[in-house]
Amino acid sequence: MRAAIWEAPGELRIGERDDPTPGHGELVVKVGACGLCGTDLHIADGHFAPTPYPLVPGHEFAGEVVAVGPEVDGWNEGARVAVDPSLFCGHCEYCRVGRGNLCANWNAIGDTVDGAFAEYVKVPAANAYALPDELDFRTGALIEPVSCAVRGMHRLAVQPGESALVVGAGTMGLILEQLILRAGATRVAVVDTNEGKLGLAERLGADAVATSAEHLGTFDVAVDATGAPPAIESAFGALRRGGRLMIFGVASGDATVSLSPFRIYNDEITVLGSMAVLHSFGPAVDLMAAGAIDAKAMLTHDFPLDGFGDALATVRRGEGVKSQVLPQGSTT
Repeated sequence: MRAAIWEAPGELRIGERDDPTPGHGELVVKVGACGLCGTDLHIADGHFAPTPYPLVPGHEFAGEVVAVGPEVDGWNEGARVAVDPSLFCGHCEYCRVGRGNLCANWNAIGDTVDGAFAEYVKVPAANAYALPDELDFRTGALIEPVSCAVRGMHRLAVQPGESALVVGAGTMGLILEQLILRAGATRVAVVDTNEGKLGLAERLGADAVATSAEHLGTFDVAVDATGAPPAIESAFGALRRGGRLMIFGVASGDATVSLSPFRIYNDEITVLGSMAVLHSFGPAVDLMAAGAIDAKAMLTHDFPLDGFGDALATVRRGEGVKSQVLPQGSTT
């Protein structure tokens, strides 16, 4: 099969890879669409520590089952699926208490084992979810980022009538904006330093958009979807007393922020983190099927497999919202 392969950081090859064969409890999926995200940039640059090279990246994907391994029940060739890329060990202290996203032996399809920027990918059958008939493969590949946002929503627990600030109008910020509105927030503002991104945030329902949170008032909850320390600090500064800050964006490992411990104490501010996917992929499938996320607005670029390098460059430039690779050239 053909695949995009990182031989080493910065060393990309589009070429042949052995066709995957399903083992016990596994499926082989013919990839219909696979999305790019910030993690793919980190893998490309050698800044994602768990990555073994060479590696086929790609963890946001949907496609068609073309081979079923032994001891697999409930799946047949031809089934349309979206796949949770999480590979939890199941036996560490975190997995044993139901917090697999914090797994001490964490792995993921496309991050530590070969992923879906390829014509075919091997996956655990337990990670596959039936793709509703009304969702094509491009929309199905959005389910994984939505599932990350659903995990964030589980942590943030937005209540009807609350106000919310979302800092960052990229893919995840826009998904979170839509989910926060659906949860019943009555005032949602979106901030991004790139003014060109704010129009879509407004069309998706934001009550206010701006390049700074400075004059937007205060909020019950604030979410940083950038990972940038100044953005995190501005989100914290926009909270009212008793507010909640969720750090959702991925900062560099050595980044630091300056937050007032007195204010956290005196105003009873809650600071939360949200990492990857946990008990949230199935709900994300249902939300996509229900039209909770405007997929048409989110899916702005698609590329053939040979255009993977161009897709990566598009993401680096911050163009559009979600870029995807279509290894088969079709999303049917």
